Amino acid sequence: MLKKYHKKRDNVKVKVLFVCLGNICRSPAAEGVFLDLLEKKNLLSSFEIDSAGTGDWHIGDLPDKRMREAALERGIELTSKSRQIQKQDFARFDHIIVMDDSNFENVMKLTEKADEQSKVKKFTDYQPNSKRTIVPDPYFGGKEGFYEVLDLVEECSKGFLNALKL
Repeated sequence: MLKKYHKKRDNVKVKVLFVCLGNICRSPAAEGVFLDLLEKKNLLSSFEIDSAGTGDWHIGDLPDKRMREAALERGIELTSKSRQIQKQDFARFDHIIVMDDSNFENVMKLTEKADEQSKVKKFTDYQPNSKRTIVPDPYFGGKEGFYEVLDLVEECSKGFLNALKL
């Protein structure tokens, strides 16, 4: 029976949604960094990746210019358009990865069932050997905050991919 499950699962993409507050800094950075990691590991075809925000202030906007510039310095182009998380995302995605406690609480308020709740995790849960519990929002800070976020999401992305055991 286990072989049948794995055989069937081979054709199914792992669907991941990264979530922050406005979907213009942290979650598009996580989306871009994770896509870059998947490309380097030749795993892009096995995944569907997206990002969203809990708020609706920036719907349709590109990621923050400062985040796009910082990511581009690392060879990662952030081109997604901001959107707000929807209830139907719980049916569409296998993993909903949030950036901080507030995002976690707001996303959990949208859940109705235990299987939906089990999909929601904090990104820092996947950072090995760290005491960090959130990916900080760089929006109101200086340029160094955007680099810090990129460093953190790179570490968390590697840990998350390892946890998936693909």
